Amino acid sequence: MHMYRHIVDGRKLDLPIGKVVCVGRNYAAHARELNNPVPTAPVLFIKPSTSLSPMADPITIPSVHGECHFETEMSLLIGSTLKNCDLKEAQNAILGVGLSLDLTLRELQQELKEKGLPWEKAKAFDGACPTSDFISIDQCGDLQTQQIVLNQNGEVRQNGSTSDMLTPVGDLLVYISQFFTLLPGDIVLTGTPAGVGPLQDGDRLVLSLSDLIHFKTEVHTSQDSPA
Repeated sequence: MHMYRHIVDGRKLDLPIGKVVCVGRNYAAHARELNNPVPTAPVLFIKPSTSLSPMADPITIPSVHGECHFETEMSLLIGSTLKNCDLKEAQNAILGVGLSLDLTLRELQQELKEKGLPWEKAKAFDGACPTSDFISIDQCGDLQTQQIVLNQNGEVRQNGSTSDMLTPVGDLLVYISQFFTLLPGDIVLTGTPAGVGPLQDGDRLVLSLSDLIHFKTEVHTSQDSPA
């Protein structure tokens, strides 16, 4: 297994490995498939840097605490500091675009939610954010017309367009910067389309972002507890 490093256009960057800021329920269909209300403002949570792992490596999921679900997301590598920023500053701060998996221990998450407890244990454990290499922003075109696809063992499980985001990329960064300062080396996950589901040992995954990013990986289970 390799340590995660920021890679843009095939080049390793000398940037800190920062926090991962995530947005939940940014696609209405995904909120509905989990019987959650569609939010009126972005739902934010954070994964620590220890959750990051390179997507080129096999994905290791815990075998305890029930099902571990995949959630495929377009991710953004931040290249400059954002605090109470405007839309132009937000757009200029995006250094690269990639794909990430927001791995979720769904049964544990539900238990924690029912108790009114934070659910970081279900989403922020070690290795809970496998992330691809990034493509520089100037190669990506319109970020709101990208197609996110996850194929599991030969079957398409997720196939959604970023045009369906409730809060688009620029507005999302502006909103996040009102609560958390984004620093160079931070990563922002922009939400997952519908179709999430459980992973199993031996699963083979193919993930793509339009014709920009294409990654193959496989799933292994670990007996170690993340909690």
